[in-house]
Amino acid sequence: MYRIGIDVGGTNTDAVILDGQRVVESAKLSTTEDVITGVTSALEFVMGKANVSADSVSAVMIGTTHFLNALVEGSNLNKVAVLRLCGNSTMSLQPMVDWPPVLKGAVSGYVCTLPGGAEYDGSPITALDVGLLREACQEIKRLGLDSVAISSVFAPVKADDEILAKEIVLSEIPGARVTMSHEVGRLGLLARESACILNACLQNLGKKTFSAFESAFSELKLNCPLFLTQNDGTLMSASYAAQFPIFTMASGPTNSMRGAAFLSGLKNAIVIDIGGTTSDIGLLVDGFPRESTQGAEVAGIRTNFKMPDVFSIGLGGGSIVDKVGETPVIGPVSVGYRLKKKSRIFGGDTLTATDIAVSHGLFKLGDVSALADLEQSFVSRAVDKMQEMLSSGVERMKPSKQEIPIILTGGGSVLVKGERIGECRVIRPPHYAAANAVGAAIAQVSGEVDKVYALEREHRDLALEAAKSEAKRKAITAGANPDTVEIVEVDETPLAYLPNNATRIRVKAIGDLLA
Repeated sequence: MYRIGIDVGGTNTDAVILDGQRVVESAKLSTTEDVITGVTSALEFVMGKANVSADSVSAVMIGTTHFLNALVEGSNLNKVAVLRLCGNSTMSLQPMVDWPPVLKGAVSGYVCTLPGGAEYDGSPITALDVGLLREACQEIKRLGLDSVAISSVFAPVKADDEILAKEIVLSEIPGARVTMSHEVGRLGLLARESACILNACLQNLGKKTFSAFESAFSELKLNCPLFLTQNDGTLMSASYAAQFPIFTMASGPTNSMRGAAFLSGLKNAIVIDIGGTTSDIGLLVDGFPRESTQGAEVAGIRTNFKMPDVFSIGLGGGSIVDKVGETPVIGPVSVGYRLKKKSRIFGGDTLTATDIAVSHGLFKLGDVSALADLEQSFVSRAVDKMQEMLSSGVERMKPSKQEIPIILTGGGSVLVKGERIGECRVIRPPHYAAANAVGAAIAQVSGEVDKVYALEREHRDLALEAAKSEAKRKAITAGANPDTVEIVEVDETPLAYLPNNATRIRVKAIGDLLA
């Protein structure tokens, strides 16, 4: 049985077919404005190219920036009612206090602070006031809102108030889509609350998108399960993704890094994924992308869910090249998926980084005679500028002064000249141009726990065991084979500013997809 991996980028949609550990076929198509059409075309094309029938496909894995694009553009978002359970705490900073005004205006439908919430050790701040909550629900109904975000102080430690509040909201507003903050974020109220609100505003789009995917699968006679890749490079089912679209935000760079590790056989390396618009530079540690220690920023909004540590620069195959005096200026504006219409080698009138690479002889594509008017001295300076941009990004990402290999991925990797970037050697593994789709196809399933434990009241070993068991349970619930689930990450952080030997424990479990 075969697996199909698809990664939908801003410029290209990549698809691969895997038979076990072997890449059978790969393909690269231009991304369409309608993401569903692009995915359907990619499936049809790669299956036809490899002569693979629908009944021999065991699973399809998709990575997409569809929901991130919706946030950035402020389109297809629904208004959200926000309920914060906090008692008298946190009142000085209201929900969405640090949001960009335009996005806040597009999403904010109703905000209410209510009694409830917990202290760091799980003890209540105040009891949840069910009567006031029901009154808030009636106001939400009057406003015609059906997307609700519930956040409670220290919800990752004790989620009881959020769970009860959700039950009451659903009893008062049947059919409402409710997101609870402890399901989408870590400790840190404002960032977790923002992630919760973002998820809530995307849920209707998630439902429509995955219904369209199901229709496309039906047309192609694919009866296999559909999975989406998460920010950390692991999988979730389509139904889970429809419920939590926020988890797909950074799947593209993560897929590329996981695919790079698989194709190259390296577990520790820098990965540069050069697409049509940006070059994403990340670090592989033991085969997985290094996670960012900072809160992730999505569409200008600070959140705190898991994201890879990626440094992006505005250099891609579609980057527009300009001239200031005799100095080349490359990006950050890109022609994106319109490369084959706008780029000069394809008959367009826009000079792109791809044109420069073709003119310099780095690879062959399109009509090189359309570039005859370019001065080769300018072309050489532009190529050098691209290498400098990449070298600067690599230096920023290197964990030490020691040399570390660089794995190139993405169709835009043809922009790289030679076999070294700075002091590091460059590796171009087989199928490197579709590494992102490979990363989607090989992805595993994860579960994570992030809680604060009072170790004076609960023995450390018992707290660790409880966290590990919960992480494994979450991985199995997400679709992992129970026999393959293992703990891959344990992090303990003593919180000296809190009493009772308070310690933050974060545990991550990963397992293979249940066949």
